[in-house]
Amino acid sequence: MLDEFDRTLLDEVQRDDGRTADQLAARVALSPSAIARRLRRLRAEGWIERTIALLSTRLIERRLRAVVLLQLGEHANRLAKDALLARLRSAEEVQWAYEISGSHDVLLMLDCAGMDEFVERAETLLAADATVRRYESFFVKRELKFAPFVRLAS
Repeated sequence: MLDEFDRTLLDEVQRDDGRTADQLAARVALSPSAIARRLRRLRAEGWIERTIALLSTRLIERRLRAVVLLQLGEHANRLAKDALLARLRSAEEVQWAYEISGSHDVLLMLDCAGMDEFVERAETLLAADATVRRYESFFVKRELKFAPFVRLAS
């Protein structure tokens, strides 16, 4: 189980996982060696699934990003739906995918080099799949906030 030190440490590494144990010790009331041990344990126990680098917006600002809402067919069988979801999970262009409630079934974020690539991917991933009843695309004009952070500490 996680204690308050673990939750505080997880909050800190979500903000910046590149800090050393010495730097984290200034924010978490533990010694650098205790922090290093806890981080190893949190990774080994699966509380930290993976560490990634977030690229500067300067590198991605000219790319086309689309939020796509999918409605699946009412009578789509489970195997076909599972196959579609597996294809979406494995497609590099799909940055995130969520099954949602409401009038739509799936919410996606696609990242493409441009409109031609988006059209090609939408046709092969979505339009060609009989499980997809319809989809709507919304294109990102400007990123206002991106904060993949979940507060754990109290």
